[in-house]
Amino acid sequence: MNTKNIQISDFNYPLPDERIAKYPLAERDGSKLLIYNKGVISEDHFHNLPRYLPQGALMVFNNTRVIQARLHFTKETGALIEVFLLEPAMPEEYQENFVQRDECAWYCLVGNLKKWKEGTLSRTIQMEGRTVELTATREGTHGTSHCIRFQWTGGASFAELLEAMGELPIPPYLNREAEESDKQTYQTIYSKIEGSVAAPTAGLHFTQRVLDALDAKGIDRQEVTLHVGAGTFKPVKSAEIGGHEMHSEHIAVRKQTVEKLIAHQGRAIAVGTTSVRTLESLYYLGEIVSAHADAEYLHVTQWQPYEGEHTMSTTEALQALLGYMMRHQLDVLHATTQIIIAPGYRYHIVEQMVTNFHQPQSTLLLLVSAFVHGNWRGIYEYALGHGFRFLSYGDSSLLIPEEEPEA
Repeated sequence: MNTKNIQISDFNYPLPDERIAKYPLAERDGSKLLIYNKGVISEDHFHNLPRYLPQGALMVFNNTRVIQARLHFTKETGALIEVFLLEPAMPEEYQENFVQRDECAWYCLVGNLKKWKEGTLSRTIQMEGRTVELTATREGTHGTSHCIRFQWTGGASFAELLEAMGELPIPPYLNREAEESDKQTYQTIYSKIEGSVAAPTAGLHFTQRVLDALDAKGIDRQEVTLHVGAGTFKPVKSAEIGGHEMHSEHIAVRKQTVEKLIAHQGRAIAVGTTSVRTLESLYYLGEIVSAHADAEYLHVTQWQPYEGEHTMSTTEALQALLGYMMRHQLDVLHATTQIIIAPGYRYHIVEQMVTNFHQPQSTLLLLVSAFVHGNWRGIYEYALGHGFRFLSYGDSSLLIPEEEPEA
């Protein structure tokens, strides 16, 4: 199979607007759970998830936290300009950027750009009894985004500024404004590391009682970080997926997690497609550092999995990565990935997946199809026929694929 020639129209299905969950359930773990177990479909409620997982398994969560990435400015003419933060430009490191206290720069999408041809935007608010003025200045383009320099008074950190001035970027397909309740419900209960502009939504179903039940079953819980970019909502507009460009996303993985993966023979249960992309990228990062022992810039390209021979075992790739981290005295590995997972992809690390139900003709649906060996349509037809709620605030599924078919 030539993955690049896949027709995205083959991954369409009817999704009526009323099946898209506009709000979450009152109880996170009360959502429905579809279980796809090697071709057999059943259903339960999410709080019973642990009973379907193997005792002593390794389960990996994405601990990214959604930032209030939408900033609104009003020009003197009355024109409303929206600046949507994508990724930090200066400083480039997320945590360093968030602690800046007078200026920083981000790559951003700009709404109503035609009304902001030149000049500086400004906005003033009261923060903790002091007046804070924020200005935004365009400093060139970066692909389809714009580099925006922010400067502000008052001594607050940029993270505090976003908390006070920003708006949570809930998905556009909800067709509503963000509400105060979204600040809690659109974050996982284990979110820690700020940087995402979209939630890793499979994790929204987890409650403390579910996590406690996983612990009671001896399931080893580990966390990785992938900061979800706006590209997660980017539709595939080309007829063949070879014409679709994935956004690059930042990942961070602790040395302890790599060691745990090795201890579990390189196998894990992934919570969400973001954890899937992070874990599967580790195999290719292992390939890179095996070939280039002192590589400084670690990046998985979009089509790397489909090019050349990949003869390393998963354990060998993870051991190469661990060796790299030890040589460079890294407790946390930072890298970027553009990986696209689609039919034709061979999974290396993820053996089970917890995930929501995704948009038609999306790269996330391609990822699911690759995982269940093309049997996605039966899963989605069952979900549509049995009252499941779809997309970010919708219901969940546990996918346990058949054994990998022989090549």
